[in-house]
Amino acid sequence: MLGHETEPVSTGRTATDEVFQVEEHGIDPIPDAERHGAAKDVFWLWFGSNLTFTYVINGALAVAFGLSFWQAVAVVVIGGLSFLAIGAAGLSGVRTGTATLVISRAAFGIRGNWPAGLLNWIVSIGYTIVNTVVGTLALEAFFADLGWHGGHASRALALGVTLALTFAVALWGHATVQFAERWMAYVLAVGFAALLVLVLPGADTSAPASAPGASGWSLAFVVMLAGPFSYLPMPADYTRYLPRTTSLKAVTWSGALGGFLSSVALGVAGVAAATQADMTDAVAGTESLLPGWFQPLFLALVLGGSVTNSIITLYSSSLNLQVLGIPWNRARAIVISAAVTAVGSLGALFLTDFTTSLLSFLSLLIIVFAPWGGVFLADMVLRRCTYDSAGLHTGPGGAYWYRSGWHPAGLTALLAGLLFSALTCDSELWTGPLVAPLGGADLTVLGAAVSALVYVLLARGRVTPVRP
Repeated sequence: MLGHETEPVSTGRTATDEVFQVEEHGIDPIPDAERHGAAKDVFWLWFGSNLTFTYVINGALAVAFGLSFWQAVAVVVIGGLSFLAIGAAGLSGVRTGTATLVISRAAFGIRGNWPAGLLNWIVSIGYTIVNTVVGTLALEAFFADLGWHGGHASRALALGVTLALTFAVALWGHATVQFAERWMAYVLAVGFAALLVLVLPGADTSAPASAPGASGWSLAFVVMLAGPFSYLPMPADYTRYLPRTTSLKAVTWSGALGGFLSSVALGVAGVAAATQADMTDAVAGTESLLPGWFQPLFLALVLGGSVTNSIITLYSSSLNLQVLGIPWNRARAIVISAAVTAVGSLGALFLTDFTTSLLSFLSLLIIVFAPWGGVFLADMVLRRCTYDSAGLHTGPGGAYWYRSGWHPAGLTALLAGLLFSALTCDSELWTGPLVAPLGGADLTVLGAAVSALVYVLLARGRVTPVRP
């Protein structure tokens, strides 16, 4: 289950990565002859996929935590800078031609990679469900604006349309995902730019009556960083087709700039909206600030942004299932992820308080993917982004089998980061014992720094670049 036998077998013929054709490759290494594209493709992927209303909600939450307009904007900008890590994480895909959660076997071992891989799959599906629900509610509101108040029927139709749009693109695969993200980005960028122009002038930039405490600041940072951090298991999924000659510097900066521009622009829009309206229901609150003629367009933007983000999380989840040992090709594996997304979305839309519980659960999962990301990035730096590509797909006897498939340094560092994050997490589902002594501060995201530091101390000198 955990060795080379889980990898797709080559058919001996050249596969193609073309728009509106089902991608044949999964986590198997992309041959050099089939590599294509340029670093600018990475920009459009991260720019388009982050033109999602979630960042408007995040910006509004920063104000709800007690930050002033300018303080919240500063947090939004700092959060956007974290996309530098996302851009850099894509370098490994260029070097190996395979998915991120295959490459992380180098840090944790072939078997040690499995538990975190499962949790990362849960995170991907969870975010896909959240975005699907947001898009469904926006489409349902659009139906209402057209005069159709169909109750459960209109909501069910809206869910079906949202799921169909997401699944069709993700099923076709890499080339279609890149194509869709780019062209949807053109449209969404114009629409969200108009939203920013309409909302920003009325923002209240005065200071709040009382300064935010440590809790307000830390929670704002956790919210802003949770989105970018959740992408850490994905970047190589979208760079693995790039030619080996692609500039690694260009890949890093293209990905970072794409995610930064869209997340910051929408985050600032959320901050501005929160200083003017009740954002308990963020869609309704933002809509109340817009002229009547723009409101239907706004709902379409919310739907489109939800779909662009769901596409990449659903696509990556199918590769993740292959890493976990599902003996199916990528196109078949994605059906599992789509089915779970559909069931979860139905629960979120038709069961009381399910959405609130799901969001709380996802906020808690930063305890996992922040430390995981710290180990992965530290390992990438120590190896200078060079790997034994064959070893990543090999079981016993391979370069990354370590001790019976487990890498002690990686797992120890991960556990150290997990412990730190758990002790300092302030979530509705769990409050760590160190939160109160820290004045209410939530330091969960620093679990990444802790795990990275521990990994470097344990693995330095043992983990070295692969010599060509």
